[in-house]
Amino acid sequence: MAMEDKIFYVTTPIYYVNASPHIGHAYTTIVADVMARFYRLSGYRTFFMTGTDEHGDKIAEAARKANTTPQAYADMVSAQFRELWPQLAITNDYFIRTTDENHVKTVQLILKKVYDAGDIYFGKYEGYYCVGCERFYMETELVDGKCPDHQVEPEFRQESNYFFRMSRYRDWLIDYIKGKPDFIRPERYRNEVLAFLREPLEDLCISRPKSRLEWGITLPFDDDYVTYVWFDALINYISGIGYPDGENFKTFWPWAEHLIAKDIVKPHGIYWPTMLKAAGIEPFRHLNVHGYWNVEQSKMSKSLGNVVRPLDLKDKYGLDAFRYFLLRDMVFGLDSTFGEESLVARINSDLANDLGNLVSRVTAMAVKYCRDGKVPRPGAPAPEDEGLISRAEGLFQQVEAAFRELAFHKALIEIWGFINLTNKYIVEREPWNLAKDKAAGERLEMVIYNLLESLRVIAVLVSPFMPDAAEKIFAQVGVRDGVLKNHESIKKWGGLPAGGTLARAEALFPRVEFVREEKVEEKKEAMAPVKPEIGYEEFQKVDLRVAKVVEAERVPKSTKLIKMKIDMGEERTIVAGVGADYKPEDLVGKLIAVVANLKPAKLMGIESRGMLLATDAESGLTLLTFDGKARPGAQIR
Repeated sequence: MAMEDKIFYVTTPIYYVNASPHIGHAYTTIVADVMARFYRLSGYRTFFMTGTDEHGDKIAEAARKANTTPQAYADMVSAQFRELWPQLAITNDYFIRTTDENHVKTVQLILKKVYDAGDIYFGKYEGYYCVGCERFYMETELVDGKCPDHQVEPEFRQESNYFFRMSRYRDWLIDYIKGKPDFIRPERYRNEVLAFLREPLEDLCISRPKSRLEWGITLPFDDDYVTYVWFDALINYISGIGYPDGENFKTFWPWAEHLIAKDIVKPHGIYWPTMLKAAGIEPFRHLNVHGYWNVEQSKMSKSLGNVVRPLDLKDKYGLDAFRYFLLRDMVFGLDSTFGEESLVARINSDLANDLGNLVSRVTAMAVKYCRDGKVPRPGAPAPEDEGLISRAEGLFQQVEAAFRELAFHKALIEIWGFINLTNKYIVEREPWNLAKDKAAGERLEMVIYNLLESLRVIAVLVSPFMPDAAEKIFAQVGVRDGVLKNHESIKKWGGLPAGGTLARAEALFPRVEFVREEKVEEKKEAMAPVKPEIGYEEFQKVDLRVAKVVEAERVPKSTKLIKMKIDMGEERTIVAGVGADYKPEDLVGKLIAVVANLKPAKLMGIESRGMLLATDAESGLTLLTFDGKARPGAQIR
């Protein structure tokens, strides 16, 4: 590819501001960020845009419920997205809002252009309208008479509106998609669009009367109507880069890579290309479609109450671990199931055991064995070094190929293959034994150099996925020059200069423990089921004691667990899930009931020797306690 063609433009969908950001929004945006970072790393001129979609029925309704104006409501939720992205290390070049003046003017410009060309007309329409989707459905698209996404029966509406002659471009679009097999990818979504186009293509209703909805962009040819949200929203991809005369539009538009979830394939795969064709604008390069993140086998949704909030996970497990998990555990294009237990397993296996352990081992040996704690000067590689070196020099091409296929999980698998090879190299070369042999000084320096250079190669390649971890690795191997952090520097072995200052640091990814925080089911009027009867002899096996809480503190990374030091005639530590109902300082001094002969259990790495007794109350948990006459350690009879 010629340097003048090394241009990359990536967009996320602009997110609808009727709800706060969740893991689905985070995934799409992090994928876009990883792509943008990778292509910047590779020397491309890159532009990355995201933003918010702020017009339409749902926003007006949400504003009414919140007792505010649509603009104020849109400002509030849009700010949540804008403020979230830096916290997830998102490096977008522009954040667009459909209430921005430049966007409004661009939408009206394109509407006028298409109207003047005769591709917009006024007519009557009737059909099944889903307020959640803000679009009409054909009866054949409904599933058991319901919207397939929202599982509700749509309203039957009859209205006079403006229509875009989308049907005029059906044959052109079929030919275009067939002529560019990778225009929509993965292939299953290309086939889905072509299957839809086998049926007659209806014209698209592109307006709403102001008598029903005022929150939108006024049509330039009729002040009594506003633009339908999709004809407004899709245009952001060109308004945000300065259509029609802006330099960014001229530079980046032909290279546009749209990232979307599979629920909006039809608007992006059919409405948008035909709108562009009617406006005389070249289509985008690729439409890249990913699947859903499911929670408990269900599509994540606010209505189902299974929304996963990205900041909760980032704060609990770390940003780089969160980003890594999303890119490693979803095959782009397919659905994936989110589970916190799976996230913890990835952290402990891939990040703590493989990458983190490798960085710790190499930097510890390098600091110990290298003179003055500096990167050693490499000598001539030995034959047994060639496997590591050749794998490193070919690694970028393998990762790049995976990126071109949107196979981000494969890119990480290739990188982790090299991490494992480097760990194997340590075992086979045995630097600790070389250090015992005074005659093997040069060989020891070569082995250590190879390991440090391997870490630099790894840091370069993981930097789009885990930018903070990459910077920490660079710092430990003495790299401060930005030139040493790009892809060209790792295509040929030996880019790490001698003399850089080495440094040891805390574990890159400490191991974490998964603790399932059980939900306490609220008891309304019914009593909990009575458990099977037991004999007095069995009951006597349970040793119930009075205990006094001496100290209490919250367990880090848990919202419910509290660690307590108790006096029950002897000093013990117990861990209990009462943090949602009690503050640690409120527990100190209380006399509580404890099961004293329960087998010890580890919670979040802390051994708990005993279990306190509590029950459900209307306001949450309440502890079984005693008045001041009870003696710590006394048996409860």
